[in-house]
Amino acid sequence: MSAPPTIYSMTGYAVAAKELANGALTVEIRAVNNRYLDIQFRLPEELRAVEPALREMLAAKLTRGKIECRVSLAASATIPAAPELNETMLQQLAALNTRVLKVFPQAGSLRAADVLRWPGMLGADTLPAEALRNACRELTATALEEFMAARAREGEKLKDAILERAAAIEQRVADVAPRMPAAIAAFQEKLNQRLKEAMVNTDDERIRQEVVLYAGKIDIDEELTRLKTHIAELRRILGKGGAAGKRLDFLMQELNREANTLGSKAADIEITQASMDLKLLIEQMREQIQNIE
Repeated sequence: MSAPPTIYSMTGYAVAAKELANGALTVEIRAVNNRYLDIQFRLPEELRAVEPALREMLAAKLTRGKIECRVSLAASATIPAAPELNETMLQQLAALNTRVLKVFPQAGSLRAADVLRWPGMLGADTLPAEALRNACRELTATALEEFMAARAREGEKLKDAILERAAAIEQRVADVAPRMPAAIAAFQEKLNQRLKEAMVNTDDERIRQEVVLYAGKIDIDEELTRLKTHIAELRRILGKGGAAGKRLDFLMQELNREANTLGSKAADIEITQASMDLKLLIEQMREQIQNIE
């Protein structure tokens, strides 16, 4: 049976580590909200060549968010106190240093610390470059899998919070709909009373026309229908899963527009309060949606 559709949060964190022959390799992936996909890397020099492959791995899984991938290689405590130098590399480095100084005599010569840190200088204790890059790719894949799982867990929480508020909006819409006949009847009664107080003949046809005109001005059936339609679409998008943040954000704009129109047509205090409640719920949903990929 296939897995249910997943909504992903744009925020997340994962770390994976592995012991290698020449040290401990660690990969950290963290992300925060961003309108677009922005991937940044922090890699040691010996792993710069693997950056394009890592970028491709992340871009295949992510569509939005500011992503930082940090890779570090720490020297292992098990490395002998007096490791063997790579004599061939040492001679090559010395020759290169001499050639550079002939062209740029003002340049500083290599220090012993620079030489010892040179990739591959501690020959027997250094993992071959290709093996190190392969290990980095494999470890990044492991960290990325955990990162996606963490984002999915957070996304599920966001989805639940949004659906909870969507249900509250549906309830407020259901509460408002039956109030229209009472609001119209109250207006008719108030109009009758005012005409009587003004000692004006209460022409039934005139009153009927005024009531019809008033009912048209305060008619919110279209707004309530659109609110229900937008909530149904929100549920459909969340149910479909995947990258949904931009579509949901657009829906929030549409919902807010209808809630504002509802408030401008409010015929009584209950409908005014319902409009305010709707706008609060929509804003709460928008805050959650800002975290969705």
